[in-house]
Amino acid sequence: MFGVRDQHLRAIRDSLGVQIHARDGRIHVEGESQAVAQATELLERLHARIRGGGGLAPEDVTRALAEVAEGLPASTVPPIEVYNGRMVRPRSPGQAHYVDAIRGNNLVFCVGPAGTGKTYLAVAMAASDLKADRIRKIVLVRPAVEAGESLGFLPGDLQAKINPYLRPLFDALHEMMEHDMIRRYMEEDLIEVIPLAYMRGRTLNEAFIILDEAQNTTIAQMKMFLTRMGAGSKIVVSGDTTQIDLPRQMHSGLIDALDRLHGIRGIASVALARSDIVRHRLVQDIVEAYERGPAQRSSPN
Repeated sequence: MFGVRDQHLRAIRDSLGVQIHARDGRIHVEGESQAVAQATELLERLHARIRGGGGLAPEDVTRALAEVAEGLPASTVPPIEVYNGRMVRPRSPGQAHYVDAIRGNNLVFCVGPAGTGKTYLAVAMAASDLKADRIRKIVLVRPAVEAGESLGFLPGDLQAKINPYLRPLFDALHEMMEHDMIRRYMEEDLIEVIPLAYMRGRTLNEAFIILDEAQNTTIAQMKMFLTRMGAGSKIVVSGDTTQIDLPRQMHSGLIDALDRLHGIRGIASVALARSDIVRHRLVQDIVEAYERGPAQRSSPN
């Protein structure tokens, strides 16, 4: 819990201005009453995370510090059990809300900046449902907008053509399963990773279907995709509405769907924010800088 060479402990001491000592299996915290209360709450949260089988990275401690300082409640969302006994845990209140929404709804839209875990958590939920036999297959979908959805001019067979566009989905899968298991499940059609264009005309029953980078769908493509849902299926649609690569004259199917389908029972929308970013700490600063817009440059003399 204290981290390598007590790095987590030092972060807590520096942030809250307290003294923390461990002796005979007990932790003693000294300082101002409010700081001691916050440090105690923080240590209890970190201890609970470790007891639940979760690892503890410096980013987790930083995020927990911010939550305690803001008075945010500890997440009570159960961890996501994937393969090989691994548990995936939401690492922010926004992520916990996202996981709750997936558990409680048949169709979930999630928007947010890069690094907020939109795809990662959806794939974890899909792997968990497949492991528990709640579904029969996982279908991971992405628009190949960079190639204009026309992949025929690219060299190689279909898999070679689409691999560059679907690589992020494979990366998330490899966090949940062993390579050999993924290959076997793909051969058995338990896992399918395809570009959006190849979804037309299908009906998918008892499937967990994830549409990634959905901001790059047109309105017609989004309608086509959503109407693929069959009996016993669940759909998660994720995207970042600040990174739309469609031609200027085209409207994003994700933005349209969020407005058009609002309020329908069984459909949930989740908006993740900069505070939910769980990649390298600099990603949050980078996203914030781009949201502010370009810096004002001074005119040359």
